[in-house]
Amino acid sequence: MDFPEHTTYRRMITKDFLHRRVEQLRPRIENIIDDLLDTMLATEERPVDLVRALALPVPSIVICELLGVPYQDHALFQTRSNVLFSREATAEQAMTCFQELAGYLGELVGKKAAEPGDDLTSRLVTEQLMTGAITPEALVAMLVLLLTAGHETTANMISLSALTLLQHPEQLAKLRADPDKVPTAVEELLRYHTVAASGARRVAVADIEIGGQLVRAGEGVILAYDAANRDGSVFDDPDAFDIDRSDVDQHLAFGYGPHQCIDQQLARAELQIVTRKLFERVPTLRLAGDLAELPFRRDAAVYGLQELPVTW
Repeated sequence: MDFPEHTTYRRMITKDFLHRRVEQLRPRIENIIDDLLDTMLATEERPVDLVRALALPVPSIVICELLGVPYQDHALFQTRSNVLFSREATAEQAMTCFQELAGYLGELVGKKAAEPGDDLTSRLVTEQLMTGAITPEALVAMLVLLLTAGHETTANMISLSALTLLQHPEQLAKLRADPDKVPTAVEELLRYHTVAASGARRVAVADIEIGGQLVRAGEGVILAYDAANRDGSVFDDPDAFDIDRSDVDQHLAFGYGPHQCIDQQLARAELQIVTRKLFERVPTLRLAGDLAELPFRRDAAVYGLQELPVTW
């Protein structure tokens, strides 16, 4: 979508993802992470898969509570989400999963209409759907996007962040010595990985020259955010991971312009809290096994790890 349709829909949910709203959620996010770490530390089995124990549940629980989706149904939306983001899924498989998610969320919309709660879905139903500002189909499509993208990207960043810091002990030592570096470290992790590995598709509206190449009006363009975040003309030593980087605020991990990720402040909060708490509460955390044998998600539109075995 583009202006004005895109702007109309985006404004319906903007206030739920503003910085001040996310700051109000921080205590609850901290409680969620502490509970998950309590469970992880209480287990006698080693190694533990950090993806299943922490990285995936944190954003899943948070987005479920924000939207008013029962977390006990997480297996349903996580399995469908995996197919929707898979590069190997057929169009038919992706459509089937979308329809299943849409059916599930359509039922949720009906429940919220009958009995609204204190959540984003209820607000959209009472303020937008019932006033005719949005159609049921558009509302359900919006919820599918928020639910899937709201947990998939952040889950991958949490596990990649943990692995990256374990791989760079000198950077981790800086973080332990000065926890105030966490926000900047998170921005560097976002730049370094750029997990949204599917380029943005756009069409040029006018002739423009980029890097000596003329792109004519009407031609298609794919924007590679991950390549941009390793641009040597913007970032010093772009392939190095450096939490003291002064140019990190130029990264495009959340996109740019009117279509930039609406969930970015919530993702930042989750990443900041989990990064600080994980290494505070599990100071001896280490990778269990061989780095070369880790199963990375190279078959999906969102890059990450399928599992991350750790011990302490």
